[in-house]
Amino acid sequence: MTRASLRLGLLVVALVVVASISLLMGPADVSILSLISGTAPESARVIVTDIRLPRTLLALLVGAGVATSGACIQGLFRNPLADPALIGVSSGAALFAAGFLVFGGTFGGIALVGLPVAAFVGGLAATLLVLEVGRRGGTISAMLLAGVAINAIAIAGVGLFSYLASDLQLRSVAFWALGSVGGANWRGVAAACVIPVAIGLMWRDANKLNAITLGDAEASHLGISVAALRRRIVVLTAFAVGIGVSLTGVIAFVGLVVPHLVRLSIGSNHRVLIPGAALLGAILLVLADCLGRIVVAPAELPIGILTALLGGPFFIYLIVEQKGKLGI
Repeated sequence: MTRASLRLGLLVVALVVVASISLLMGPADVSILSLISGTAPESARVIVTDIRLPRTLLALLVGAGVATSGACIQGLFRNPLADPALIGVSSGAALFAAGFLVFGGTFGGIALVGLPVAAFVGGLAATLLVLEVGRRGGTISAMLLAGVAINAIAIAGVGLFSYLASDLQLRSVAFWALGSVGGANWRGVAAACVIPVAIGLMWRDANKLNAITLGDAEASHLGISVAALRRRIVVLTAFAVGIGVSLTGVIAFVGLVVPHLVRLSIGSNHRVLIPGAALLGAILLVLADCLGRIVVAPAELPIGILTALLGGPFFIYLIVEQKGKLGI
């Protein structure tokens, strides 16, 4: 067994442990022995199956999707500081979500759409716009600059909607932007099941991502269509992150930090980097949800705050102490 396989196995075990803890953690005491033996009261079974299990699965799926997308975007752009937000997914979703929260009750047609659908459409629209600008510019730099511009426009739009919002609407916009799995249900989990499919499709391109890290010209000489690969990875990222953001709100730093942790511990080969990032991203978000439930109990702290508080300082450490290994 190789070192990479062993460490991936350890991540699987850690994910099972963290997910089990998430099912048992909360204001209501639930015994795992009583659940297994079938002697648990009906209320305990409802709490686990209808509340804790959906939010644990949703955090797991969204964390895996965001982290994997970050690993692929960093490899595709050959930029260790890139993350999915760079292509406009998160900001586009935030813009449409803010518009829905502020104007959804004003126009009946908008209200029928629903917040997750509005956020997903916004993320996908922003990504397609970035892709089109990048195609016309003809270079990867044009796509990156387009992403920066779209992010700035979307943030300005969110600010405008916040200015027009009432106090209650403003609170809703702010809470959604901080990220939470508190509203998880089985319908949301079913929608998030598309994320593993996107991860699998990205993993199929692992060898091509390894080649493109050498440069576009070298990848082309190996018979890889760089433009097609770029479009495919960006669209798959838009689906994985867009669906996740639409269901949980904006999750900060997971797509930026997790791929670096996996590279430092397992390696930069995308065939192990992608599954490693998916597992560690799932662990991190489930763990953040657990912490969010106990830090300010009985209230809940949005997971976006925790991921930013943990990820920001750690990423600064990575930049300062590990810049040689990170290639920056």
